[in-house]
Amino acid sequence: MNDEKQKIRVVRLSLIVSVILLGIKFTAYFSTHSNAILTDALESIVNVAAGAFALYSIWYASHPRDENHPYGHGKIEFFSAGFEGGLIFIAGIAIVINAVYAFFEPPILHSLDVGTILTAIAGGVNFFVGTYLKKSGEKNHSLLMVASGRHLISDTISSVGLVIGLIVVWLTDMFWLDSVMAIIFGVIILKTGYSLLKKSVTGLLDETDLQKVEFIIGELEKSRRDKWIDIHNLRVIKYGSRLHVDCHITLPWYDTLEAAHDEVNAVEECVRQNSGREIEFFIHADPCVMPSSCRVCLIKDCTHRKAEFQRKIEWNTENLLPDKKHGL
Repeated sequence: MNDEKQKIRVVRLSLIVSVILLGIKFTAYFSTHSNAILTDALESIVNVAAGAFALYSIWYASHPRDENHPYGHGKIEFFSAGFEGGLIFIAGIAIVINAVYAFFEPPILHSLDVGTILTAIAGGVNFFVGTYLKKSGEKNHSLLMVASGRHLISDTISSVGLVIGLIVVWLTDMFWLDSVMAIIFGVIILKTGYSLLKKSVTGLLDETDLQKVEFIIGELEKSRRDKWIDIHNLRVIKYGSRLHVDCHITLPWYDTLEAAHDEVNAVEECVRQNSGREIEFFIHADPCVMPSSCRVCLIKDCTHRKAEFQRKIEWNTENLLPDKKHGL
């Protein structure tokens, strides 16, 4: 719960800063009438709207599991990331359309020195807040916070390019560059929005996260016991900052229920101790099947062996994910 409170504090701070930056960027726009600065200001509206929804989502995701939500409320983080991505995508389309129109009806630019300074200040603040948000999200395993942090950092990169472009326009009077920059930044914003939408959809559809699966397999391989004849049908689902892991483990058929329970607990512990996050396990224990299991079983003094040991099977994504016991 302390981690959840920390996430709420971080996102709330990010929202407050986004509101302040919104005011700064629109001040810069009304001072200059620059379309390029308008792109930055419009994206700040998205940041504020997304930040408000993110704050609600983090708060909602912190609720404990209940009868209606047995896996918790963490899935809302994927929805929130998709909401932010959708807003960013719409803003990108609006920015590109407005920039193209400006080629035919170019605005009169003025006070570019003031606009450049304000844009540079906003970009610097975005970088520090985005970095803090991203690191906090990685620490607390929050997709939403990481996505928001990366978005703010990408804003900073755009601001750097925007400041350079404004200086060029200011020094050369090549005012058409303003619209060119707006189109470029609009396309970058579209790409960012698409990326967030894609991550949201894959998360909501429980697409396999190979990085997390490979981490779990690596921990199982490092702590592997002889009695763990095989593990198969491995599935990892993410609910906010929590992981839900399903798998089947094949154990000696002659073990008592208590002994099998101890092995299952050992599997859970070997993953939990190095994960740094809350993990829920549903592990189904299967009895070994002779003689096929004997050929890959590492138990040396098994008195029930019906076939000679042939080789150790290295665990990987190819043989732990399918719903099939290992054998030769």
